[in-house]
Amino acid sequence: MSLEQKINYQLNKFPAIKKIIKRAYQLGMYAISPKIKSEGNIQCVSPDDGKEYFFGYYDKSPWDATQRYMLCMRANNTWSDVSPKEPADILLIDTAKEKDQEGRVRKLAETGAWNVQMSCMLQWLGPDYQSKILYNDFRDGRFCAVILNVESGEERVIDAPVYSVSADGKLALTLDFARLYSLRPGYGYYNVPEVTKDVALPDAPCIWTVDLENGDVQPLLKYTDFAQFQPRKEMQEEGSVHKVNHIMLSPNGKRFMVLYRWFNGQRKYTRLITCNVDGSDMYVLSDDDMVSHCYWKNDEEIIAFENKHSGGPGYYLMKDKTSEYTHLWSKYSNDGHPSYSPDRCFVVTDSYPDRARIAEIKLLKDTDPEAKDAKILARVFAPFRYDNDTRCDLHPRWSPDGKKICFDSVFEGHRGLYVVDVF
Repeated sequence: MSLEQKINYQLNKFPAIKKIIKRAYQLGMYAISPKIKSEGNIQCVSPDDGKEYFFGYYDKSPWDATQRYMLCMRANNTWSDVSPKEPADILLIDTAKEKDQEGRVRKLAETGAWNVQMSCMLQWLGPDYQSKILYNDFRDGRFCAVILNVESGEERVIDAPVYSVSADGKLALTLDFARLYSLRPGYGYYNVPEVTKDVALPDAPCIWTVDLENGDVQPLLKYTDFAQFQPRKEMQEEGSVHKVNHIMLSPNGKRFMVLYRWFNGQRKYTRLITCNVDGSDMYVLSDDDMVSHCYWKNDEEIIAFENKHSGGPGYYLMKDKTSEYTHLWSKYSNDGHPSYSPDRCFVVTDSYPDRARIAEIKLLKDTDPEAKDAKILARVFAPFRYDNDTRCDLHPRWSPDGKKICFDSVFEGHRGLYVVDVF
């Protein structure tokens, strides 16, 4: 762990002081660092009209199966609030047309349930990934999910928002976006008050199954189910606040992972748990206090940026329901958003802005654990206006053929959707 990471770890206990020290440090380092705007063969996909364009999280792809069309969000302001109070547009971009050609960008819908980190869970719906999209919305005083046919405009409304969707488009899992907003605003929705507000450990559902074919929504697991499963003394302390976040279904849709988090004052703990989609066979896969961003390599292996008491923070490839793991690329000990290429041969990940406000996208292989052949695909500047909760993470995402990476960035002074070639 570097000196910067050790200082950051200690400052996590004092978030207000941390923001002040972090900003002063970055301003000083930026002043003496070489200035770059961007590096790499980067192509802008979104319009250049002063609006804010982005897609969302790293575990979905904006491309349809043909790779001609890309989904995108459009908003007026994404730097003042992490969960803005005005609707955002959902767009379809026809990449076969030139940027100034009529009909290249088409508005499909609006959503009132979105945030700057994960948008509205906008995605193409399987199994064909080209005829229908799915996104979250807020209608008639309730959160919902909308399945929209992009050609006919026909829509079907599901009586629950979604978090993770199976590859066949039949099943989704969801959580309490209102509680998530209360505890981590950049990942939840502001629209309704949290039912479990001020309850540290609710005896209430925290994960639901959503049948996308018939619309049936059923509670699956409670917060207390997680708190009572192989409990640690830290999670049983009086006043410890509990939540779940970052659900991701396995490729075959039979199992899911979830981050179970609890807070003791300013101290945060995270467990990575896997479970069958019927709630059975729960397993604590990682329990060394910190787990951040994860991705299924296949139905049995998960890559995660996390802490291991034996190896410190870094990227680890773990085998589900076992204690087996491999520490990958030990020279990279800073957090990022990893995902595997469609053929599972490569991993793409990003970094947060460094001391000079530069973030980068890296291409790696888990068969090259020393990262000797690591490749930097892009480096981009992050203006200070986009920082802390309203920062613009790159969130790199694969094209279906594995030849391109799409990412969000603000190096041109506003959020935009960009593409870089892998090879």
